[in-house]
Amino acid sequence: KATQGLANYIIEQGTQDKGVAISYDSRKMSKEFSTQTALILNANGIKTYLFESLRPVPELSFAVRELKCTAGVMITASHNPPKYNGYKVYWDDGAQIVSPRDKDIIAKVRAVQSFSEIKNITKEEAIEKGLFNLVGKEMDDKYIETLEKLVLRPEIVKEQGKNLKVVYTPLHGTGNTVAERLLKEIGIQNLYVVPEQKEPDGNFPTVDYPNPEDPKAFKLALELAKKVDADIVLATDPDADRLGVFAKDSATCEYKNYTGNMSALLIAEYRISQMKEKGLLPENGMLIKTVVSSNLADAIAKEYNLELIEVLTGFKNIGAVMRDAEEKGDRKYVFGFEESYGCLIGDYARDKDGIAAVMALCEAACYYKSKGETLWDQMNNIYEKYGYYKETQVSIVREGAEGAEEIKQMMTNTRNRDIEKIGDYKVLEFRDIDKDIQKNMITGEVVKTGLPKSNVLYYALEDEAWCCVRPSGTEPKIKLYMGVKGTSNEDADKKLNKLRDAMVKVVN
Repeated sequence: KATQGLANYIIEQGTQDKGVAISYDSRKMSKEFSTQTALILNANGIKTYLFESLRPVPELSFAVRELKCTAGVMITASHNPPKYNGYKVYWDDGAQIVSPRDKDIIAKVRAVQSFSEIKNITKEEAIEKGLFNLVGKEMDDKYIETLEKLVLRPEIVKEQGKNLKVVYTPLHGTGNTVAERLLKEIGIQNLYVVPEQKEPDGNFPTVDYPNPEDPKAFKLALELAKKVDADIVLATDPDADRLGVFAKDSATCEYKNYTGNMSALLIAEYRISQMKEKGLLPENGMLIKTVVSSNLADAIAKEYNLELIEVLTGFKNIGAVMRDAEEKGDRKYVFGFEESYGCLIGDYARDKDGIAAVMALCEAACYYKSKGETLWDQMNNIYEKYGYYKETQVSIVREGAEGAEEIKQMMTNTRNRDIEKIGDYKVLEFRDIDKDIQKNMITGEVVKTGLPKSNVLYYALEDEAWCCVRPSGTEPKIKLYMGVKGTSNEDADKKLNKLRDAMVKVVN
């Protein structure tokens, strides 16, 4: 139904001649579902380019643009537990679909009332008609070549790549279809791929669930890291759009865990500072983040004179800004990220790219190694330069229909209260994105948020602290996000713990 609805939409748009790129991950039935997707599109007269075997999401996004397709489909449930599978739809710019296109496509899917409406064709017939096409190594070559061109200090990677030790795990997913080759080609000579997790496996036998946001997913990678004395430990999720990181602290010899904000902004600071040094930073450059991402991004944007753009959660919203800038030609994309472990270092694709992030972190590690520093030293250098920005989140779970009602009520109650103080912090500004209201709590002035309608409440607090509340789109929970700026690690941790407790009280 999903594919027939998508086919009906494409035909209505009159773009069926452009074709659709299709990829899939290692999950149960992903290969079968991807072939089925291709054949249903073929039966509707739409040409498809199906990857010959599993490939990462970012390579699909790249392929949509490279092949000038009208759309792309990725069969994946991303970082969720093994029992799930899912269906991501991309449009011609290589970004996941956004409003109103997402709603229009879903309406077409829902309009498919009977399985008799779903067209079919044999694979042989589709091949004969030139509709069913396989893509593989030639697309890998183009994608890898594009990423390699984004390395800013290739000479340092070649020089230090002999000394840097990297442990990498694809967590039984798509990452290693390209990651190992890419890292070796740029000069990383001591690469250790976790053997138990190297091969794709939809049962994910060595982890509870394959999420690099969860430190437990790093158990085997950290054991290997200690054995080989690795400098950095990297993990991508099954569709390889997210990256998790541990880096060795030379002072204590411990492996330190990075949040999604930390790893993305370490990459941002490295790349933007090097671009500036090499005269590659555009005058009209933009750094894009989501509303629940770190305010450290604002400080970095200010330091390098980049426009800081804030969007709703979901990388598709970053993609939408990129599309707009590309069409108008008025701004240049420099970097974009979201706190949920995803970033994009160039404009060759329109989704977060864990493979490019792996490459960028290895490059950064080589650069700082040449200065006698580790990635953990550099993280502390960033805090010393800009301030100790720390973030956390809390999920309050409420199961079932009663729980859904309770979550709705919590949002309504919080929305309707005039909150002037949260913990030790004065509220400077309140944003109700659902109502498109942004209120200055000092002057009382009200303006529009300028963001698309979404059930999100945001509180800008004094001293660059902030809080945000939203219900989860996929799970029975209400999510609280918060961030502070401290004068030291200890100070930031203390402030963050107090703010978290205060915010939980606000919504309860």
